[in-house]
Amino acid sequence: MLPIRGLYEIAIRVKDLPRAEAFYLEVLGLKVGIRDERRNRLFLYAGGEAGMVVLEEDKGVWPPQHFAFTVNDSDIESAAATLVERGVAVDGPHTHDWMPSRSVYFSDPDGHALELIALPDRS
Repeated sequence: MLPIRGLYEIAIRVKDLPRAEAFYLEVLGLKVGIRDERRNRLFLYAGGEAGMVVLEEDKGVWPPQHFAFTVNDSDIESAAATLVERGVAVDGPHTHDWMPSRSVYFSDPDGHALELIALPDRS
């Protein structure tokens, strides 16, 4: 078994980098890490320096994917309300007893299925 403790970086293909950048910065509140003009990529901090989302412009054909961002359980309802205020259609929160967790689902401008997931405090 490898001693994996989490995920640090995920790359997301997008059709239009400026449009995706606006969504991930203005709607989700991620912060710019570095812009790689040579490869047409934008590295964004997700949750401080705990992880990165890399937006990669690719005008080809590819299937939408699913990505989940963790939030505190006490914040999930207000986060869902904030998404709605910013014009994003949301589904949830839903409770998943088997994990346990609560989730809110929504889509980005490229049709990727995004999720805010709140896990219980295990401290």
